Amino acid sequence: MNVQTSEQSYHYGVMRRAIELIDAGGDDLTLEELARHMGMSPAHFQRLFSAWVGVSPKRYQQYLRLGHAKTLLRERFSTLDTAHAVGLSGSGRLHDLFLRWEAMSPGEYARKGEGLEILWGWFDSPFGLALVMGTHKGICGLGFAAETGAEPTLADMRARWPQATFIEDPTALRPLVEAAFDQKGETALYLIGAPLQLKVWEALLSIPSGHVTSYSEIAKSIGNPKAVRAVGTAVGSNPVSWLIPCHRALKKSGELGGYHWGQPVKRAMLAYEAARSEEVLAEPEQA
Repeated sequence: MNVQTSEQSYHYGVMRRAIELIDAGGDDLTLEELARHMGMSPAHFQRLFSAWVGVSPKRYQQYLRLGHAKTLLRERFSTLDTAHAVGLSGSGRLHDLFLRWEAMSPGEYARKGEGLEILWGWFDSPFGLALVMGTHKGICGLGFAAETGAEPTLADMRARWPQATFIEDPTALRPLVEAAFDQKGETALYLIGAPLQLKVWEALLSIPSGHVTSYSEIAKSIGNPKAVRAVGTAVGSNPVSWLIPCHRALKKSGELGGYHWGQPVKRAMLAYEAARSEEVLAEPEQA
């Protein structure tokens, strides 16, 4: 399959190389040093940063540091009980996306997609090439191929609903996808999972953009504080990455934990959201 690399995928590739470079170094690199390593002029590199995340490379480096996860836990930890108490659940308007969702019944889930027609297609995203799957009810699958490759990503997602009929039709999905990545309009989700998984995914929907929580906090919020391992498995099996923000779940120790589509993607997502959140907060001061 020949999948074209988009401008956004190119941007993610540049950011991925920057992540590796920053991790390998000690002190913050200057704009000129980063641009030289990327094989670009400082002005071009700066424009890419602005297009991708909207903050300076210097500030962005703060969010790409390996210690950033611990900073998030210290400064932007979300207590999910509080989030639910003020109505920030997956059934309403969220902080950063407008989502409405419904779930398959347990019986439908047990049939592994039998009788279900799932459309799929490849799309540009801020985090590289994205595979999106959906039904007439909404997006049911979203995965990323930047680290894993296109064919393995497609095989992975198809295996989740082995009895379904899959039809390649990106045109039909495009309106939902554009709303999802542009964060404008409403994106409908159709969640296909077991009851425990659905509870965990709903808890993830309560975490505000730019914030994080822990697996133990999620377990507590769904009324089963001892089910931390099961929660971790449910987080890892999330079929709609980014929209159901499993990247915002960290280990209590401050470690990032794993990510199904590759840890560099998870770190890029956290950095992207944290930098954008701070930029929004800083807007009145810059006016």
